Amino acid sequence: MADPITYDDFAKIELRVAKVLEARPHPNADKLLLLQVDLGDRQKQIVAGVRAHYAPEQLVGKNIVIVDNLAPAILRGETSNGMLLAATSGEKVVLLTVDDPDCVPGAKIK
Repeated sequence: MADPITYDDFAKIELRVAKVLEARPHPNADKLLLLQVDLGDRQKQIVAGVRAHYAPEQLVGKNIVIVDNLAPAILRGETSNGMLLAATSGEKVVLLTVDDPDCVPGAKIK
């Protein structure tokens, strides 16, 4: 188990629902995908290390869970403006998704 954090530390993390609008392979990295996501009031790009587990077409249209307020990072020349959440089970990676079609992009997760 990782070191415990306080509630105040956890409250700083902004988790939101994001709809994947576009997914494509990163041009300079075999393990990365570039995702364009919709957060309701804006769109952003996220670079995700899930290429070995998901084909781009499997992600388009999915409502995923992201960390919205993560500081931007440059990954192999592309800017990532957030991070998707996924679970690992052995060798398998499973994206955290929202399956209710009435849950709108940008919905805050508490």
